[in-house]
Amino acid sequence: MFTRRTFLASALAATLAGAFSGFFPLPAAAEEAKTYNGPDSLLNVSYDIARELFAAENALFIPAWKDKTGQTVTVNQSHAGTSKQARAIMEGLEADVVTFNQVTDIEALVKAGLVTPDWQEKFPNNASPYYSFPSFLVREGNPKNIKDWDDLVREDVKVVFPNPKTSGNARYTYLAAYAYALEKYNGDTTKADTFVKKLFGNVPVFDTGGRGATTTFVERDTGDVLVTFEAETKTIKDLYKDQKLQTVAPSVSILAEFPVAVVDKVVDKRGSRELATEYLGFLYSPAGQEVAAKANHRVVNPEVAAKYKDQFPEVRLVKVEEVFGGWPKVQKEHFGSDGKLDQLFSAR
Repeated sequence: MFTRRTFLASALAATLAGAFSGFFPLPAAAEEAKTYNGPDSLLNVSYDIARELFAAENALFIPAWKDKTGQTVTVNQSHAGTSKQARAIMEGLEADVVTFNQVTDIEALVKAGLVTPDWQEKFPNNASPYYSFPSFLVREGNPKNIKDWDDLVREDVKVVFPNPKTSGNARYTYLAAYAYALEKYNGDTTKADTFVKKLFGNVPVFDTGGRGATTTFVERDTGDVLVTFEAETKTIKDLYKDQKLQTVAPSVSILAEFPVAVVDKVVDKRGSRELATEYLGFLYSPAGQEVAAKANHRVVNPEVAAKYKDQFPEVRLVKVEEVFGGWPKVQKEHFGSDGKLDQLFSAR
């Protein structure tokens, strides 16, 4: 069935395909192609709004891999909220690689024995090839004059973002709002709790993932502001030019890294470790970083980041480690069973 959501994904894919087609030179072929006898397919299990990003990455990786090895590969994609994706892998979904948007979901795979504990040491920048942060998308003219997190808890504002129980995207929104409230109230957690409960109470519907929330906002005309990763706000604004949507960067937000990992148990079973490792490594290559930057992600390659600097506003970003004491502590105190997120979400 062709739904509004599939239309949105198709339109985005077409937009990005046009932007990237023929733009990046592929790595030069080796004088003699290396023989590779491993599997000719790969499954990348990813977060909900990354469909178009990885369609563009795959379009360059596949011919580059063929130049290097002589093998034509198929890169299959699976997209949903990352917590949901992590559970699917633990239940048997054979992902060769994961490209998630929060560390805790990869750590869940570590605890399940699917990924080795040293996964962050296997790729640069703690295995995060690009980053973003929760930002705002508002309607034409910004009729509710939304400028910062304070405005999202006003009684006259309806906020759209996905369910933090299933979406890493939404968990970053939760953490960013909580961090803002802690600063506003000088570390008073009771007041910060009240702030986040008001925010949850202003959400008319919680979709399971980021793309569903985007569809709710732009296609169903629900809500006054969409909170999602900056990359999504910019891409949707450009796609829906007729709606004259506007991006709004908050005064402060939380650094959202996008961790990647090889799923060791799966690649050892399939014999696909080399292909999986090369695939994730490609995301750090100049060509792979160009794709991410063109898709409105902030990248870690200094030269590529400098090239696209003008398209990104300055925003003060705080880190999970600075505000919350690190991901293990966040998982235990906020995202664990009956943690603070559970308590505030159920009390909305």
